[in-house]
Amino acid sequence: MDSNEAPRRVWVQVVVAAVLMFATLPARTQGLGLFTEPMLKDLAMDRSTFATINLGATLIGSLLCFPAGFLLDRFDRRWVTITIVLALAISVWALGLQHAAIPLFVCLIATRGFGQSALSVASITWIAKVARERSRMPMAWYTVLLSVLFAAGFGVVGLGVRELGWRKTAFAIAAVLAVAVAPLPFLGRARATGARDEEMPQPADVSLSAAMKTVVFWLFAVAISLFAYVSSGIGLFNESILAERGFDRKAFEMFLIYTTLAALGGQVLCGWLGRWHKSKYLLAEALVLYAAGLGSISAMTQRWQLWAVAAVVGIAAGMMTVLFFSVWGEVFGKAQLGRIQGVAQMCTVLASAAGPVAFANAQATTGSYQSILSIMAGVAGALAVLGCFVRMPQKTESAVTAPRSSL
Repeated sequence: MDSNEAPRRVWVQVVVAAVLMFATLPARTQGLGLFTEPMLKDLAMDRSTFATINLGATLIGSLLCFPAGFLLDRFDRRWVTITIVLALAISVWALGLQHAAIPLFVCLIATRGFGQSALSVASITWIAKVARERSRMPMAWYTVLLSVLFAAGFGVVGLGVRELGWRKTAFAIAAVLAVAVAPLPFLGRARATGARDEEMPQPADVSLSAAMKTVVFWLFAVAISLFAYVSSGIGLFNESILAERGFDRKAFEMFLIYTTLAALGGQVLCGWLGRWHKSKYLLAEALVLYAAGLGSISAMTQRWQLWAVAAVVGIAAGMMTVLFFSVWGEVFGKAQLGRIQGVAQMCTVLASAAGPVAFANAQATTGSYQSILSIMAGVAGALAVLGCFVRMPQKTESAVTAPRSSL
């Protein structure tokens, strides 16, 4: 093998993994948020009903995290990933055809399941398999590329919804998934099974059951699930939340773009601080920033304040993104990485399903989103404090040893 071939293969897989995660946009809450208002108007559906439908669809769709993780560990990742992408394309196409609540519910199950759940696990597994213990550069460039892609995607999809309508935009997205994204896994040249992916021995490889017995697994799972819970609630009703503060739809779309771009700074910051800080401290710092951003939303009245909040929330989101993608392989190894990340991903999916319902009910009950934003800011702050006192597992040459106590 040429001495330059291995690095090229790594970077090709970084790009493939990033595009695969970007392809989940129509299945993510923030992506669906771009369709929410015109869709509800078209279907004559209220926000609480849609939030409930979305909750059920996301809960059921999250079940695909388990088989996706197993299949990615056991079989050729290329074919598993291609199948998932094509299934997502069909689901998004069908979504654009719906006119009633029940078939919309079925299509949302498929879209959430194949996109937010299965394809997310696939992308995380692709990048984690090529990331090495002593080099975080592939992971760093992966997250940076993701931010750029999602920032552009929010703008393009938002423009498409305005100019073409949400249905034609859904058809266009489905076509891109099938024609442009589905063939990409063949560029990655992944080996047949997850067990053979790594030529170098890893310092820590533990099973899913062993990983779930460690405190650090649940610290990160709960904290990042909180982030998913809040960001999904804000993402689905972002336009409504900002309208409450006196901002128009254009400001809503720009808020998405600025937040995503600010995440670039968070990713760089997380990578830089990671040279000295343990993952639990990086998590605490991200949660503190996130709490500050959430607590400030209800006080926004000027455009500059909106951009300032977007910067703080975006930086926190960037840090959380890097941690979510890197901590599982870093702490637990790669032997059962697909399964471990499948469970972690399911936790975030379940949280993202519950978030919009909580935000919709809070707004319906109090007439404002202020109360739930304040509560979530407090919870994020409390988790940040707790995270500083949780012990990280100790690595050995072949396993991860759980701490003897929780704190």
